[in-house]
Amino acid sequence: MPRTGESFRHGSTPGRRALRWWPIAPLILLLVAPYSALPLPGLLDGPLGSPGSLQLLALCLVYGALATGYDLLLGRTGLLSFGHALYFATGLYVTELAMIELRLPFAAAAAVGTAAAILLALALGAVSLRVTGIGFSMVTLAFAQAGAILVQRNPGGLTGGEEGRAAPTDLLPTWTVGIGNTANLYWIALAYLVVTLAIVHHAVNSPTGRIWAGIRENERRVEVLGLRPYGYKLIAFVLAGGLAGAGGVVYLLLTGGATPQAATSDATLALLVMVVLGGSGTRWGPLLGGVIYTWAGHRLGDLANSSAVADLPAVLKVPLSQPLFLLGVLFVVVVYLLPGGLARLPGRMRAARGGSAVPVRTRESEAT
Repeated sequence: MPRTGESFRHGSTPGRRALRWWPIAPLILLLVAPYSALPLPGLLDGPLGSPGSLQLLALCLVYGALATGYDLLLGRTGLLSFGHALYFATGLYVTELAMIELRLPFAAAAAVGTAAAILLALALGAVSLRVTGIGFSMVTLAFAQAGAILVQRNPGGLTGGEEGRAAPTDLLPTWTVGIGNTANLYWIALAYLVVTLAIVHHAVNSPTGRIWAGIRENERRVEVLGLRPYGYKLIAFVLAGGLAGAGGVVYLLLTGGATPQAATSDATLALLVMVVLGGSGTRWGPLLGGVIYTWAGHRLGDLANSSAVADLPAVLKVPLSQPLFLLGVLFVVVVYLLPGGLARLPGRMRAARGGSAVPVRTRESEAT
């Protein structure tokens, strides 16, 4: 029978086991959100269960999941990719084109779009990972720029160019079309988030995930142990690309079409900011960063156009009327005041109160 001290160090106390189930509570709250008429002034335009609020919440969930998948590269394996949005756009555009050009039903088109993102990630990752460090980042950026140019040039009238293309509503499931079905789209976004979190959590805590952690800390040491980091990095790259492609499919349902903004390098930079904002390499940080960044991007736009800002002196009105300026200030404040991201704030507060003198690192604590 293990001693009490050993049980505490290995996270096997009853209290710690119970804490593992805390995500069920917020999940239940998210599931029942469409049935709520709770007003949240300042946070949302209307009641919690109104179509506009659910649409914004669904977008927050999707980008939270995208940031979580992207963190497989940045936080878990130490790969700084500037082209992750390319696989998101692939799932988005290929799914739409499969419906428009091939007249495939949505389920089949979604499978084609996700498979295309996986195959593209496999092909481009096999090339990009031949180099390391800044070289890898530049190669992924070059591929992303090529994809963005291809989408904007509208070859053969397929992508719609700068205007994008609307999804054919006759091939979409009827229960996803129209404002009255916004709750169904919200639940789809929530399901995508849950599946992404489950896949990432399983992958990070698998033997492969532990090798990813070794590659992030010291790739040369992994090679000395007789392992080939290239193959393991490619697995992370393809898995992250596949999750992004599935996110593109969900985004297509939410927005009803594809636009070239999804393929730009700015979209990947936004994911990078989300991960850093929430906490790179943590279990919940990328999700938190994705939700806050997406919510702020929409709500700060309303603040920038409000009468309160319009009545300010020009020296204040000009910068405050730019949502990107406000987001940038938020990001700088978090980076300087909360190194490690928002996810590490509770630990820092406990340390400041003297609640934990020397924290013990376990596999469970590293995963969170």
